[in-house]
Amino acid sequence: MNRYFSIYAMLWRNSVVREMSFKTNFILWIFVELLWFGLQITFFSVIYMHTDRIADWTKWQVVMLIGGAHFIQQMFQAFFLVNCTQLSELIRTGKMDFMLLLPVNTRFLISLRQVDLGAFVNAASAAAVMFYAGKQLQLTPTAGQISGFLLLCVASILIHYSLMFLLATISFWTVRAQGIIWGYYNLFNIARMPESAFPAGIFKTIFKFALPMLLVANVPVKLLTEKLASPWEMLFLVIMSVGCFVVSELAWRFSVRRYTSASS
Repeated sequence: MNRYFSIYAMLWRNSVVREMSFKTNFILWIFVELLWFGLQITFFSVIYMHTDRIADWTKWQVVMLIGGAHFIQQMFQAFFLVNCTQLSELIRTGKMDFMLLLPVNTRFLISLRQVDLGAFVNAASAAAVMFYAGKQLQLTPTAGQISGFLLLCVASILIHYSLMFLLATISFWTVRAQGIIWGYYNLFNIARMPESAFPAGIFKTIFKFALPMLLVANVPVKLLTEKLASPWEMLFLVIMSVGCFVVSELAWRFSVRRYTSASS
């Protein structure tokens, strides 16, 4: 474990050097993400000028949901997004051969070799919005609720990572899979909607059980706003995160065993 911690520390150092080499780009992307986040909140503010509830969610509950979804998305982006999207390029250019020869777990190296530092700034802005929304709702979450929220966020990030990495393994057969990966990333917008706003049907079933977008942000925020119908919702989210990771690991091992290298 100490060896892997030291390797990861070096990866962080390289990420900091790379980001600081292009400071303008670093600041620009933070601004773009903050603008996009602000537009989402503005969009729902306009909706609530004409209604006082979406399903059983009030305005500030939805604002907290948007903040929670953005927080989870940005933390996922900080650690995993760039790395998952680059897997197809590693295969296409032959750099995967070099990765497989290194004396370190290949999935660890591929998944964590770059860190998006700007995403931490955006995650902090999302946390600030959640704090303000909580003040408007007069919430006083306990230490247990906050700890549970963070644990559920980790489970949600693991779901996003596992499913996107699973889709990235398609690159072993198609060479390029960025379109599929970014298509999944665009589905993150569904996580910002209250689950109860969707009627029962095939759409809700797919995005709750197959691609659990309606769970990754709803369940953690429900815990803070005391809207959980049952504690089983939290357990289900954790089980889904473990299940998604196991499936992605099996797909990864299956794909690597059939990889013939770029030179074959």
